[in-house]
Amino acid sequence: MICLIVIASFVVFAVDQTKTASTHQQEQLAGGAPATTTGPSAPNAAGGKGPAHEGGVHKVIDEASGKLTSPFSGIVSGISGEWALRVTRLLIALLVYGFGLAFLARTLGVRA
Repeated sequence: MICLIVIASFVVFAVDQTKTASTHQQEQLAGGAPATTTGPSAPNAAGGKGPAHEGGVHKVIDEASGKLTSPFSGIVSGISGEWALRVTRLLIALLVYGFGLAFLARTLGVRA
């Protein structure tokens, strides 16, 4: 379940980013001039859309994922770029929660 939450958060982030990029490219092609990124639909400092564009489920998934990946903040603190940060958090979470907890469960199951 933990891995599914982290994966879902990454998928939602990736879809949002591709939608934003697609819209930006369409605006450039249609108008010939680069689109400005100001106003309520502009990306925030974290690289995502502002809270007004996040749905309730999206917000809950992101908060849960943030809490689950917060123990790794020291490891990913030197990473720049939202994509690199999200991918690294995803991989670490899958490694720790997926492989690590599965290994621990198998080990405890054998001894019990």
